[in-house]
Amino acid sequence: MDSPFGLLAELTYRCPLACAYCSNPVNLAGYSGELTTDEWRRVLAEARDLGVLQCHLSGGEPLLRRDLVDLVAHAHGLGLYTNLVTSAFGLSRPRAEQLRAAGLDHVQISVQADEPAVSDRIAGTPSFRRKIEAMGVVKELGWPLTVNVVLHRHNIDRVAGVLGLAEEVGADRVELANTQYYGWAWRNRDALLPSRAQLAAAEVVVRAARERLRDRMDVIYVLPDYYSRYPKPCMGGWASRQLTVTPNGDVLPCPAAQSLPLPRASVREESLERIWAGSPVMSAFRGTDWMPEPCRSCARRELDFGGCRCQAFLLTGDAARTDPVCHLSPDHHLVARAVEAANAASPGGDRSLIPRPHRVRRVER
Repeated sequence: MDSPFGLLAELTYRCPLACAYCSNPVNLAGYSGELTTDEWRRVLAEARDLGVLQCHLSGGEPLLRRDLVDLVAHAHGLGLYTNLVTSAFGLSRPRAEQLRAAGLDHVQISVQADEPAVSDRIAGTPSFRRKIEAMGVVKELGWPLTVNVVLHRHNIDRVAGVLGLAEEVGADRVELANTQYYGWAWRNRDALLPSRAQLAAAEVVVRAARERLRDRMDVIYVLPDYYSRYPKPCMGGWASRQLTVTPNGDVLPCPAAQSLPLPRASVREESLERIWAGSPVMSAFRGTDWMPEPCRSCARRELDFGGCRCQAFLLTGDAARTDPVCHLSPDHHLVARAVEAANAASPGGDRSLIPRPHRVRRVER
């Protein structure tokens, strides 16, 4: 077992957007009892003592926490590298200047498309203009800027425009991440999964952009699992390198693991060190001893660790099954069936999306 180097601090699941691909839990009401400022300070200190180097402040929308500046300052004082993962809805210049003074190291801003009407429709609220303005503020204040775009059936055909937008705003890095099907995205999978033709066209554009922009901007392109021959090595191995703390203090090996039927572990009841070292939720799928066949005898078992446990559970009802994305899985037909349906549907998608509910109420801390 290694010490984790990354902490995803999900400060709140409240968000002004209503993205249908959101991976946050569907049962948002179960996370209303958010950790207080003092509780988050303790979590950050315990994370540093555990070996964490990077702290990603996320949500939901972390800017809805009134204590965000204070938490950034505390993390900075502990020596953690801090990254704000935000929709930028609410990132005004005064707030940005406060965060800069507090020691925030990096800003990652999501955008849903390269054109206002399309982006706002996918986000479920007018937000595109604010995002572009916030990107300008980020660059003016000297932060590194990552532009993140979650790709799916409704925007993957606009990859060229998205790359042009990232170049125009001076992004240092752009993440083109095909949707991972958890939370609300799982509910909307059939309407979001792109076709093979869409993926092929997007890859041509991305390859050309990588070559053209190689000295100016990192272009990260994450393929959708459903079209891969082998599954991704989820989080570098279960409870190996990363951990997530949810708004109510639950500790997970990855952001989507709240869907699994595993015993709960909370920073309100135990220290982060004890949870990381010995809690059932962290030890359930650590290493390779838990693996069934065909993973147990597979030469790739130390490369992809059996794939994603959350994906296996959502598709089969058993978190210990081989990830059905793998072509060797006895359940691979479940993924093949979904891919077949996606390629039979009309290019623009012929199913309506279920939007994530808006939750924007601020909580005093």
